Amino acid sequence: MRNLNWITMRSYLDFEKPVAEFEAKADELRALEAKGEGYALAEEIGRLDAKASQALKDLYAALTPWQKTLVARHPQRPHFKDYCAALIEEFTPLAGDRSFGEDEAIVGGFGRFRGEPVCIIGQEKGDSTETRIRHNFGMAKPEGYRKAVRLVELADRFGLPVLSFVDTAGAYPGIEAEERGQAEAIARSTEAWLGLRTPSVALVIGEGGSGGAIAIAAASRVMMLEHAIYSVISPEGAASILWRDTGRAQDAATGMKITAQDLLKFGVIDKIVSEPTGGAHRDREASIGRAGDALAAALAEFAGLSAEQIIDQRAEKFLAIGRNL
Repeated sequence: MRNLNWITMRSYLDFEKPVAEFEAKADELRALEAKGEGYALAEEIGRLDAKASQALKDLYAALTPWQKTLVARHPQRPHFKDYCAALIEEFTPLAGDRSFGEDEAIVGGFGRFRGEPVCIIGQEKGDSTETRIRHNFGMAKPEGYRKAVRLVELADRFGLPVLSFVDTAGAYPGIEAEERGQAEAIARSTEAWLGLRTPSVALVIGEGGSGGAIAIAAASRVMMLEHAIYSVISPEGAASILWRDTGRAQDAATGMKITAQDLLKFGVIDKIVSEPTGGAHRDREASIGRAGDALAAALAEFAGLSAEQIIDQRAEKFLAIGRNL
């Protein structure tokens, strides 16, 4: 069955043109059928829907790294606020870093995940012009990372697990961020995650860009959605540095090994969370449900472990990256 939410707001990527054509023809026939201007159209509509579905499956079974980048950036993809609203009960957000101010690029607080108290932190890009500006497109400034540290320290003090949702093109690169100690803030945040005495699970739901991502992803378990990306720099940025030509971003994406499938092979992440055919934006409810199940399963792995065992296991995980390449 086609997802009704997707039908009402669908937006196609360039490589999805074959699917768009089939679905447009099917919609034309539905309009005729609704007006009573066509006869016996149901069978043809069914054939077109089947062709669209098959074309979508074929496309998403063989996405290139650049195509996955486009999917990861899709504006209709679920954002942190969507996951938080669906998965977390009694969510109470906390604001400010108690030093400079509030940064809404990172949202965090406490709530209940499947009945258990947790700390939740995530990068929010926004889904309209107003909210994108307010959340600075998910690109945090130093005060955002210092707020994350404050939340992690509270979680550590009260023995609560931490769930983080990663979705950022990178930390904000503006002058004011550098003046307020952007690099130091990212390093302190990463340090706080590595030293956390409680379980932590990070899920890359869209873009995992550079230090801006790892600052809230140095977790006990790191997972990625099937079509998310995780990289030290954006493909456009890498192309600009290597070839002084952002037009070669597709080449950079291929060479950088930024997909979940590549990163699982390298041991950078621990698990891939599958997405509905056509990406998370085509069926938000199913995608969020799968993410919730994966987060619950990851947290269950830490039952009975002491604080020392959790820290040691996390340290070993990151020290092991690259050993057997």
